[in-house]
Amino acid sequence: MSTAEQSKRPGLAVWLPLGLFAGFLALVIVGLYWPADREVSSAFIGKPLPAFDLPPATDERPGLATAQFQQGGKPRLLNVFASWCVPCAVEAPQLAALAKQGVEIDGVAIRDRKEDVARFLGQYGNPFARIGKDDLSQVQLAIGSSGVPETFVVDGKGIIRYQHIGDIRQEDIPLILRKLAEAEGGAQ
Repeated sequence: MSTAEQSKRPGLAVWLPLGLFAGFLALVIVGLYWPADREVSSAFIGKPLPAFDLPPATDERPGLATAQFQQGGKPRLLNVFASWCVPCAVEAPQLAALAKQGVEIDGVAIRDRKEDVARFLGQYGNPFARIGKDDLSQVQLAIGSSGVPETFVVDGKGIIRYQHIGDIRQEDIPLILRKLAEAEGGAQ
């Protein structure tokens, strides 16, 4: 093969970018037809709440302790929130709607000051029966929460039955109610 013939053949400089583009296109197509599972499976589901005893985060509600979840009552929600959290404000109407339906909701305020929590609750409503103050995020991390807001369904024996990551939206309410009913059925 002569040198003139070799220079006319497309080389690696042409085929490599074309091959990379084809590979990228194949990944996009696969992602569109078979999207990844977006549900995060918590390692804490089916496990008891860790031992904690938090002081009150506001003067209007008592603090929160593990023992209150282990008294054999009905399942309830444990909501991890903060006054500085924008999605926490977004989910406030849904928490109020759940509380109006008789769902007991307890809160853990993360890295917050009492006056900020009081202002947040005054502005967005207070659906909580009890609110514990977790200044160092120790309880938050111990229950497997990585951010705010997160909500846990806890049965009457203090066992975590479901973890909802992110803000609760209107369309999530039926799922939350179903998980509470399942926790009540499994706790008996």
